[in-house]
Amino acid sequence: MVATESGFANRCLPLRMANQAGWFITNQWEAEAIWNGGASPKDTEVRFLSGIPPDNAEGSLAARSHFGHGILTWTVPYLFRTPPGYNLYVRGPSNWCKDGVCPLDGIVETDWAVATFTMNWKITRPGLPIRFDSGEPISMVFPVRRHDLENMEPEVRDISDDAETAEGYQEWRSSRLFFGEMLRSSSRPFWQEHYFIGTTPTCKAFDGHQVHLRLKPFRLARRRSSVRVSDDNR
Repeated sequence: MVATESGFANRCLPLRMANQAGWFITNQWEAEAIWNGGASPKDTEVRFLSGIPPDNAEGSLAARSHFGHGILTWTVPYLFRTPPGYNLYVRGPSNWCKDGVCPLDGIVETDWAVATFTMNWKITRPGLPIRFDSGEPISMVFPVRRHDLENMEPEVRDISDDAETAEGYQEWRSSRLFFGEMLRSSSRPFWQEHYFIGTTPTCKAFDGHQVHLRLKPFRLARRRSSVRVSDDNR
């Protein structure tokens, strides 16, 4: 996003927020994979470019060909635990484009499961070398509350059913058309920032607006000493 002209992509607030909405799991062993188009695990060759990870090493994050069909698999060596009622959404890093390969999403019930999970990427172009650098994000994880989606009741309504929303939309549409005309007639880039700063075109502000997410980093928790209290000294 920074590499776009004048960092223009950073002005897309929905894109920026999605990029910040989770924690990365990063690749440990620099590797290159080539798929010949076959269905067998042997049809995907994985070459490690900076050392060879030990087989089945505890805590090793290394790409493998396990399932076949051009799928690269990382066994994630962490056992996540979320609060009761929360799953962990496991996906590729948001808006992280890689030619010829696509991350596969998964949802894990990490409030009770005692098994680890895998992160998988599907190679989509046979014969194309796919490289993953050391330290490159291979996954993005974030908690989601179980049943939230199922409890939603989606409806389709005519916008005229809500006069205030209809009026606000028409104001935005008119301002957007005018902005488009100004943009085409000007050689100097500029942009509308109503949504970015959390206001409507008539400057009505929304108090709960966010322009960034500040997620807490993972920290190493202290181990607690267990103390047993008997009936005699309770």
